[in-house]
Amino acid sequence: MARRFRGSETYKVDAKGRVSIPAAFRRVIESCDPDWKQGLRPNIVIVYGPDSQDWLEVYTMRAIEEIDEQIEQMQRGSPERLWLEELMHGQSLETQIDDDGRLTLPQRLREKIGLENEAFFISAGDYFNIWKPETYAAKAGLRTRKLAERYPEDFDPRSLLPPRPRG
Repeated sequence: MARRFRGSETYKVDAKGRVSIPAAFRRVIESCDPDWKQGLRPNIVIVYGPDSQDWLEVYTMRAIEEIDEQIEQMQRGSPERLWLEELMHGQSLETQIDDDGRLTLPQRLREKIGLENEAFFISAGDYFNIWKPETYAAKAGLRTRKLAERYPEDFDPRSLLPPRPRG
């Protein structure tokens, strides 16, 4: 059972805002939707965030439920909980993948991130991001390159992972 998104792809966006979801991503979405079974459309949650966020985060139902549980553990009424509730609940949209494996992005979300003819999908473990390809290259790609420059050329980023328990 696939549980993590892996890889990146660029896909065409049609005039109605429909874009194909990478096939491997669809398998993860299906396996992480407890209500999905053959013949039904799998559910996802798109977090579009505040005005300053120029990408979309797409969560599986399992991933969003884990986040919801974490938010529920926070102090009710705290500024941090209110912030996360607004982001993850108020600035999000629950939707489905259609029978042809496409996601229809509402016009307001396409406009928010400047999406026109193509969408760039990039994995982030239990969710994935959708970017305008040029924005990703200018912002996120640059961020990763700058971070990598802080380390020696032969640095192995896997060394940043916490140690695994032995046994």
